[in-house]
Amino acid sequence: MKRFTMRDDSFVCEHCHKEVKRLNYTARDHCPYCLYSKHVDITPGDRSNPCQGLLKPIGIEKFKDSYKIVYQCEKCHLFHKNIIANDDSMDEIIRISTLAN
Repeated sequence: MKRFTMRDDSFVCEHCHKEVKRLNYTARDHCPYCLYSKHVDITPGDRSNPCQGLLKPIGIEKFKDSYKIVYQCEKCHLFHKNIIANDDSMDEIIRISTLAN
């Protein structure tokens, strides 16, 4: 079973260059403006992945009572998923959800 290390740090998005503030209710793992993330973890929160590539949002999928962003790493091409956050851009979520259609 994966061990979750809580990391709710502010950062500057490497894709859109906007300042991203802490989420304050769970770990911040992607930019709420452009929805990009970074391939930094092997186990959630460990920051030990040597890849360090940008995770490009390529889709949205239903997950329980919420949704997940589907990513593909631009460096190693692996797929990854993150639950959407309360402050994520709804315009970006809609745009990404229509990419596959």
